[in-house]
Amino acid sequence: MQGKVFILEDDASICGLVKVALEMNGLEIKTFSTLQSCICALSEEVPDVALLDIMLPDGNGLDALRHIKSNYPQVDCIMLSALSQEEDKVNGLNTGADDYIAKPFSVLELTARVNARLRRKQRPTVLTVGNIVLNTETFACKSNGNPVTLNRKEYELLKCFMENAGKVLSREKLLTAVWGYDTGETRTLDNHVARLRKLGIPIETVFGVGYRI
Repeated sequence: MQGKVFILEDDASICGLVKVALEMNGLEIKTFSTLQSCICALSEEVPDVALLDIMLPDGNGLDALRHIKSNYPQVDCIMLSALSQEEDKVNGLNTGADDYIAKPFSVLELTARVNARLRRKQRPTVLTVGNIVLNTETFACKSNGNPVTLNRKEYELLKCFMENAGKVLSREKLLTAVWGYDTGETRTLDNHVARLRKLGIPIETVFGVGYRI
């Protein structure tokens, strides 16, 4: 596996452990202990994945998350935080995180999640299903040749559908893939599916199971 990972973590022991584990998997790692040092580095190079602590000596990791998603939306961001309540996870995911891992965590699981993110990036950059075309590098989408404007969650949801074209995806799987959790309120998912349908995306309901494109 190849890829570049930024680690924003002020706990030296955790940072060192994660760095060694990821380097053993052949990844290029850069570490930062402050919010500002990480943001400065982003102006010179952009990683494939960013691991972000929330509580930092000079700010909040959610600010780093917002900065990355606003300026480098192609970067996958995984939050690493001692804030482990459900509301903390939901807040991080709703702010734009692609995943949220509570401390203490398994380094093996973290490595597997990072590798999963990198594998996704190695998939084709242009997905086509029927008259729907999605470019995963430019985030551009077209339906019947007409541009379609998507917000980030709509994009992630459509991408998940198109990568699994023809397969029935359960609500739990979709919630995990797009929002990072597999239980709870499904109204948000249903609302996003309804929005995609209005844009001309042919998503079918499989009653009692989930959806498929």
